[in-house]
Amino acid sequence: MTGFEEQEYSKNFDLELWKKLIKYTIPYKKYIAALMALMVCVAAADAIYPLLTSTAIDNFIVPGKLDGMEIYIVSFFLLVVLQAVAIYFFILVAGKVEVGLTSDIRDHAFRRLQELSLSYYDRTPVGWMMARLTSDTQRLGSVIAWGLVDLIWGMTMMVFIVVVLFVLNWKLALIAMSVVPPLAVISVIFQRKILKAYRYVRRVNSRITGAFNEGIMGAKTSKTIVREEENLREFKELTNEMYVSSVKAAIYSATYMPIVLLLSSIGTSLIIWFGGGGVIRGVLTYGTLVAFSSYTVRFFEPIRDLARIFAELQYAQASGERIMSLIDTEPDVKDSPEIAGIYGDFFNPRPENWPPIKGNVVFENVTFAYKGGEKVLENFNLKVNQGERIALVGETGSGKSTIVNLMCRFYEPTEGRILIDGKDYRERSQIWLHSNLGYVLQSPHLFSGTIKDNIRYGKLDATDEEIIRAAKLVNAHDFIMKLEKGYDTDVGEGGNKLSTGQKQLISFARAVISNPAIFVLDEATSSIDTETEHAIQNAINAVLAGRTSFIIAHRLSTIKNADRILVLHNGKVVEEGTHTQLLKKKGRYYRLYTNQFKDEQARRAINV
Repeated sequence: MTGFEEQEYSKNFDLELWKKLIKYTIPYKKYIAALMALMVCVAAADAIYPLLTSTAIDNFIVPGKLDGMEIYIVSFFLLVVLQAVAIYFFILVAGKVEVGLTSDIRDHAFRRLQELSLSYYDRTPVGWMMARLTSDTQRLGSVIAWGLVDLIWGMTMMVFIVVVLFVLNWKLALIAMSVVPPLAVISVIFQRKILKAYRYVRRVNSRITGAFNEGIMGAKTSKTIVREEENLREFKELTNEMYVSSVKAAIYSATYMPIVLLLSSIGTSLIIWFGGGGVIRGVLTYGTLVAFSSYTVRFFEPIRDLARIFAELQYAQASGERIMSLIDTEPDVKDSPEIAGIYGDFFNPRPENWPPIKGNVVFENVTFAYKGGEKVLENFNLKVNQGERIALVGETGSGKSTIVNLMCRFYEPTEGRILIDGKDYRERSQIWLHSNLGYVLQSPHLFSGTIKDNIRYGKLDATDEEIIRAAKLVNAHDFIMKLEKGYDTDVGEGGNKLSTGQKQLISFARAVISNPAIFVLDEATSSIDTETEHAIQNAINAVLAGRTSFIIAHRLSTIKNADRILVLHNGKVVEEGTHTQLLKKKGRYYRLYTNQFKDEQARRAINV
């Protein structure tokens, strides 16, 4: 989406962010406790192996005798079995934690998307949201689960090794640990560079996902305006940017690892130099020197793993920052806790407390401006009586959709208030209002599934008889029965297996089935053929009788029967009356109607 600017993040390590992420591990605390115990066992076994080797060298190899070797062999075998069993179970447990965490974070993010207001979708690209719910959640689940495994193993292993080294020979242990301080300094330096690089990679990845979405959704438009080559050029620029930024991030990570290896080699060399002198002087056994050499190598092995984990955590933090920015986003339209407690919310409705809606709607000194935009409405007043049919007419940007969106509480007034049946609608819950709305869009959206499923979305507990009754009411039953599987016909993704007119009729049936008190028809007949328009018009006349309705009209012929027609210009009502009254005035409505009539006549003449 043009104009979308992703939030910048600058913290090297965000403790508050990780506190939020760690909360998702609470349901898996038993698994994580088991995982920690298993990793301690694996680390302990890894730390014991060099001691066993040292014992074998000093007690069997150097003296050249085999007495007691059986006990050593049995001990070594049992240690291998213990470690193998522990590894099997930690892989099993870590896999469960990974899948569970990914699922929970994704569910939480998707739930928040259901709660967010339309304004969020207006300003946020689909690709950005898709990247958050797919690659970012997967990355977080994987890093938290498997990073925890390596982190516990590495830290435990290092503690065991340090303790054993100081027990064996504290002077030699200090020499071995002398390379740790410079390693810590280098780690801090690289941490900053790696985190910055991975943050940029995630931003570019979001833009690529967005480009994928636009390319798929706009495929027909691209072909009609022959834009394929330009699309490919723009996408190549994005992928090249992703390539360059990813290589840069990988170079930082790849440079860090050899530095760790170099310091590891220096530590080992110091042990061999000073330890070898101790063996020559007879103050250190050969087995102890071998153990020290082995421990020094093993000590830096978890450090290398921790370096990898450290790089992955930078990547995960970049993903976590974006996921939490979505989850932490508060809806622009939100019920107060007191109102939600009485009337419920979208996930926990309390319909037993809902007062019935009659349909009296009042705009009282309403002013509204979109975020960062100019005022669309200013001191707008309108009174609509129960059962009245109101048509909104005007050029693009005149405020038609804004009035309807405010009435539906998809947005709320910047100033003023909107009353429904004499009550400010903010004193009721959103779900109370939305459950009493029937909304038919210009471009109807059907969900994957059958025709029956899509109509039932308007009333989830509807019976088959109610579905058929709703379809008959909007004149959709006949065309549905002509399909091979009737109401069980699959509509395809977005309803792409049906014509626009058929989708419109199904969406109308979906709106009707819940018997709403207020109807909104947003350009509902502008993109269909004349025959289907007549079918819908007949349905409109039957369905809207006795109900409050708002009709945004593109084809002015569809609003002749409206009780009142409001002609809007720059957010103000410039003309008001019935179809006949407005034609007699010969003002703006008259010009709009006659010009459209002439255009339709011309099109018919061309098609003859």
